Amino acid sequence: MSQSNNTNTSQKWNLIVDVAKCENCNNCYMTLLDEYVGNRFPGYSEPCPRHGHHWIQLDTRERGSGSLMDVAYLFTTCNQCDNAPCMQAARDKAIYKRADGIVMIDPRKAQGQRDLVKACPYGHIWWNDELGLPQKWCWDAHLLDADWKEPRPVSVCATGSLKAVKLSDSEMKGLAAKEELQVLHPEYGTHPRIWYKNLFRYTQAHIAGSVAQVADEVEDVVEGAQVALTHDGKEIGSCRTDMFGDFKFDAIEPDSGEYTLKVLSDGREKALKIVMGASVNVGVILL
Repeated sequence: MSQSNNTNTSQKWNLIVDVAKCENCNNCYMTLLDEYVGNRFPGYSEPCPRHGHHWIQLDTRERGSGSLMDVAYLFTTCNQCDNAPCMQAARDKAIYKRADGIVMIDPRKAQGQRDLVKACPYGHIWWNDELGLPQKWCWDAHLLDADWKEPRPVSVCATGSLKAVKLSDSEMKGLAAKEELQVLHPEYGTHPRIWYKNLFRYTQAHIAGSVAQVADEVEDVVEGAQVALTHDGKEIGSCRTDMFGDFKFDAIEPDSGEYTLKVLSDGREKALKIVMGASVNVGVILL
C-alpha cells in the first residue's frame, strides 16, 4: 500500500453527525464489533479486541436540571484528518491517506509502533496488546471497495444522526457553510472529515425556566409571556413561553459572565440577573 494523491476535485468521504438526533442506542458501536471482532481483513484491518477498544465512542453530557434538563450524545471516532498528526508520526508510511479521504493504518507496517496511540489528539488510536498493533476504525474501507454505498454504522443508525457523503472538497465546504456544520477542535489544525450539526447541544449551555402568575389565589403557568435575554447591554435573543410556561435560550457560551432575563406579560414585568457557568434552570419566575 502507498499514500495516494489527494486533489481538491476528487470526491472524498465525509461523515455528518447530527448531535440532536442521536439517542445513544449504540447500534453503530455494536455493528462495528460485529464487523471486526474475530475478523481479519488483509491489507485493511486485523481483528478488534472484544473488550477495551472503542473505535466508535458515544460521550454523554447532561445540561440543566429538573424538568428543563436535556441530554446530548456525541459520536466520535477517527476523524480521517487531512492534516493527520498520526501520519506525520508514523514510520515507513505505516499510516497513509487514500484518494477518497480515508486514513488507513497498514496492519503490517504499523507493527510495534505504540507511539502512534499518543499521536492522535482525539484519542482514537487504540493499542492491541495481543497483536502489538495500533488500531482504529478504517471506515469500512474493505466494504466500500466492494461497492457498498456507505459504512455499516451509518446504515444501522436508527435515528438518521449519521450521514456519509462523498463530495469534492469545494462541495463539502459549501455544504458545511449551508448547514452550519462544525468540526471538533478546529484549533488543532488537523482538518477533520467528520462534521457536526447541532454541536452546541454538547459543547455549549442553555438558560431555561418557567413563568407563572397567581390569579384568584391559584398559581398557574403563563403561556405566551415575552422573555428577552441580554448580555453586555445587548439583546441576544427573545422568545415566548410555551403552553407549559417554559422558555429556553440555547447555544450560550459557558462561563461567559452576567446575563439579564426580562419577562413581560399583561403589563407585568420582572427581571433577574444570571451569572453564566454551566446550563441554568432558573426555576419558576412568578409575575
